[in-house]
Amino acid sequence: MKENPEMPSSEEDHSRFVRNSVLYKEFLAERAEILKHKWIESEKAGRDIGFEKALLDWIVKHRSNWRERRRREARTEKSAS
Repeated sequence: MKENPEMPSSEEDHSRFVRNSVLYKEFLAERAEILKHKWIESEKAGRDIGFEKALLDWIVKHRSNWRERRRREARTEKSAS
């Protein structure tokens, strides 16, 4: 990462820590699934349904199964190591 005179190194370290955190990676993975769902549902509707509608619809219909699948995959990867 290039030095940014406006960003002290402690903020840069914090930013790097956040980007590498498991929580942030899970957030990005979940967001990608929501955006995929938004695209699919928008195609079905023939119009952009919007992020908020896609988010709520995905949470109600898919989130719990998606999280459970992620947990199983993580356990499988951990046991394979």
